[in-house]
Amino acid sequence: MDYSIADAPPTSNTLLYSIGFSLGITMLSGISYWYYKRFKTLATPQKWRRVGTLEQVNLFPVKSCAPLKLADDVEVACDVLGLRLDSFRDRGFMIVNENYEFVTGRQYPQMVLIATKVLDATRIEFSAPNMESIVLNLAKIAEEEPVKDVHTTVWESKLDAMLCGDKYDKWFSKFILNKEEGLHLVYYPYPKPVRTIRQRMAKEPHITNEDTGTFGDATSYMLMNLASISELNTHVPRPVNCLQFRGNFQLKMDVDEPYAEDSWGWIKIGEEAVFRVVSPCTRCLFTTIDVVTGKRDPDNEPLKTLNNIRKWKKYPSPVLGIHLGLRQAGIIKNKDVVYVEDS
Repeated sequence: MDYSIADAPPTSNTLLYSIGFSLGITMLSGISYWYYKRFKTLATPQKWRRVGTLEQVNLFPVKSCAPLKLADDVEVACDVLGLRLDSFRDRGFMIVNENYEFVTGRQYPQMVLIATKVLDATRIEFSAPNMESIVLNLAKIAEEEPVKDVHTTVWESKLDAMLCGDKYDKWFSKFILNKEEGLHLVYYPYPKPVRTIRQRMAKEPHITNEDTGTFGDATSYMLMNLASISELNTHVPRPVNCLQFRGNFQLKMDVDEPYAEDSWGWIKIGEEAVFRVVSPCTRCLFTTIDVVTGKRDPDNEPLKTLNNIRKWKKYPSPVLGIHLGLRQAGIIKNKDVVYVEDS
């Protein structure tokens, strides 16, 4: 079942169908195959050059919240919607307000303290300081209460999302707002990307609508070079954590070369997953939030420093890290070798 922005909004029944669809790994693989048959016509590189290893894979189940803690032997799928572990996708959940407008750590910095843990193929646990944890079972959402879909947006893109239920709304409202209501947890119901490209990225030559992913700000994948973070830390008064930049991939270069990623066009991780670099990542206030304390830096760092050392004429905000679009699906894990196109 294919949805697009132009289609009539899906009914609750079609959203339920999509959940069942997302829980079927075989069917998901079929969709990925259909999509990437199209990409075979693109000139993917034939020669690769090793640049380092994947120090850490970060899958963020809830937009603006903490990533899963993945052991080095845990394999994660890279498909058209982003990273996936069992039934759970990167930014597959999002918090919205009573008007169904998305909210992030920019407004509520403490959101970065909300942790997630995958318990099995369909159950995920949410936890936060001074809160009892709560477990959501994707396979049983429809049994707990009637499913309702709502209209929302991620920046300029309109899409529908599925409400997860009152008890999850209360839990997130209690931690974030210290109220019994006011926020909702929603789930991305589609089996493929449906969002439009963000306006500020529309002129990037290699980006496609298929690169927009689930509820992420811009694209389905983003890479950070740890050498660039180390270099940045020589300029700021207090060292920053790489997680403040919310990248899916943390690259440890064999030979540290800060900002080498600025010139890369293609990236391969492990034996299969191939990505096109589609845009540098422009940086915002989110980078100033300490992922350990959930508090914003009083001096607006490292954004203040980035505005001095990483501002490019083409972009309104400083850049650090690179957005990626998947061009060949694959399975990856921590410590996989990372390659770039060998020209």
